[in-house]
Amino acid sequence: MNTSVSSLDDALAAALAEHEAAGLRRACRIQQAACGPREHDADGNEFLAFASNDYLGLANAPELIAAATGAARRWGVGAGASHLVSGHTVAHEALEQALATFTGFEAALGFSTGYLANLAVMPALLGRGDAIFADRLNHASLIDGARLARADLLRYAHCDLSMLARQLEGSQARRKLIVSDAVFSMDGDIAPLADLLMLADRHDA
Repeated sequence: MNTSVSSLDDALAAALAEHEAAGLRRACRIQQAACGPREHDADGNEFLAFASNDYLGLANAPELIAAATGAARRWGVGAGASHLVSGHTVAHEALEQALATFTGFEAALGFSTGYLANLAVMPALLGRGDAIFADRLNHASLIDGARLARADLLRYAHCDLSMLARQLEGSQARRKLIVSDAVFSMDGDIAPLADLLMLADRHDA
């Protein structure tokens, strides 16, 4: 065996053993049915589910299942390319126009997940010479989006408006963006959005 491959295998095995010893090794939990407020594991044990992002219970709504089934029959199950290449169908366009009308905005843009939306927004708005001020407990998607933007990233202690105000006052960045969860997914804390908006107005962020 190639010695470099062997040493990599050994290093990965050692790291995996450390994770195992620390109780950090993870495995997928196998569900027996579609997501819902109550779930069953592979052994048949029932659990009340708090980890799902199906907040409104729409994943199994009969009307949505029927609509998705009809859409799959008409459009298939893949666009074949990104939207900008050849994957933007009249169905996508109709959805975005309907969302724009519903929200009262000029246009809307659809993403397949919230994670992808958070990855896309910050790099579109900011770049080198700009600054992002992020709550330390932000969701991973916001952290990843901030790093992709290549702006200076300053993180403030969780919901610490005094620390954030000091960071904003000391910034000479061309553009400033304050980034925060509204409801923090791990702890359920609610961000002080009105106060964040006040700081943004005060510091042109």
